[in-house]
Amino acid sequence: MRNLVFMLAMTGMLPMAAARPFAGVLLWSWISFMNPHRLLWGAAASEMPWAYMIFGATVIGCFIAREPKRLVITPIMALIIAFLICITYASFFALAAPEVVFEKYSFVAKTFFFLLITALLLTDHRRIHAMIWIMVIALGYFGIRGGAFALMNGGNYRVLGPPETMINDNNHLAAGLLVMLPLMNYLRLQSKHRIVRIVLLAAMMLTLFSVLASYSRGALIGLAAMSAFLWLRSQRKLVFGAAMVAALAGAVAFMPQKWHDRMNSIGEYQQDESAEGRIKIWQASLAMALARPLTGGGFKAPYTQSIVDKYAPGTTARAVHSIYFEVIGENGFLTFFVWLAMPMVSFVSAQRVIVLTRKEPRLSWANDLARMAQVSIVAYLVAGAFLSLCYWDYFFTLLVVVGALRRQVAGELSDSRTSAPTLPGTRARLALSRSA
Repeated sequence: MRNLVFMLAMTGMLPMAAARPFAGVLLWSWISFMNPHRLLWGAAASEMPWAYMIFGATVIGCFIAREPKRLVITPIMALIIAFLICITYASFFALAAPEVVFEKYSFVAKTFFFLLITALLLTDHRRIHAMIWIMVIALGYFGIRGGAFALMNGGNYRVLGPPETMINDNNHLAAGLLVMLPLMNYLRLQSKHRIVRIVLLAAMMLTLFSVLASYSRGALIGLAAMSAFLWLRSQRKLVFGAAMVAALAGAVAFMPQKWHDRMNSIGEYQQDESAEGRIKIWQASLAMALARPLTGGGFKAPYTQSIVDKYAPGTTARAVHSIYFEVIGENGFLTFFVWLAMPMVSFVSAQRVIVLTRKEPRLSWANDLARMAQVSIVAYLVAGAFLSLCYWDYFFTLLVVVGALRRQVAGELSDSRTSAPTLPGTRARLALSRSA
């Protein structure tokens, strides 16, 4: 029955994606981030190419619909275009089998191309807010479910992500939830309804338990980094610090001894076979980039044993488990610097929004979103050092949202200055001051 309802709903919304492309963007984001069809039974619902159908309908809608669009090349859009050019160039010289390379290239290229469509249609406050709600709902479901599961079993079993998705691994899910948590807090801060705020606060606590119950050591480091960053940026450091320590201490105390034993092994990586394997594949990826600085080994090179043997004999080909070394190994240093510039530029853009809106009460929503986006960026950059999520569409969608936010704030401030009343003689004084 659920399968039938889902299929009817999706089939009915496809024409909407063509008539209202932004509805297609939200639908694509929900399907891509959450993969709800993977939670159903039956090939009819779970194996249908929903993402491709939504993609096609939305692209068609961009040409035929009269919905508002804003073709302004922001820094993040320019970097996405540069990134697409770089990975295309690197893929021509990839070392792995062409069919394997093309499979990953088409997935990454499609993802980043749709980010440009998303940026084109994020034209106002309501759309930005709607996108944040979709992002929170998509991952919040797994945070709430995982947290409830952890509470029921005393944290004795690992929380895993949805199967056949980019966050199916426990480490990937935990990092994804860390990126989502600040966005959930933004919605809590901006909600006008007390019940909604309470529900979101409860969801945040359950998500925290879900992160811990993933047993991910990288996520624990990411959680510590984002907590420290939040504390440094808070205005009431004593109160906020006490509340944060109490929440974290309570959650950690709840976890069983085997969880503490695993977290205590962070400093013993020399005796950890998993950590040793990661370090070796990092070295292999770096060797590929040093030998081929402009292209790296190409997509899937660190995953191919024959290629790894050429650059790092004795190392087992495997997942790189580092956003930094995976980009370097697969696409070389040029692509890496373009890739790294995207979160860096977005972080600076968010900081600019914070400065511009600090004394603008009507733009408090933008200030809150920019501050929380910075926390999400820190969480991704720290936790991502230990996992393979370098092309994760969820995170890069957030960067596109930050670019749209910066553009929206600049436009609103410009409009308010233009519409402000001019006192008698002001224009003359301004003219004299410019000519002086």
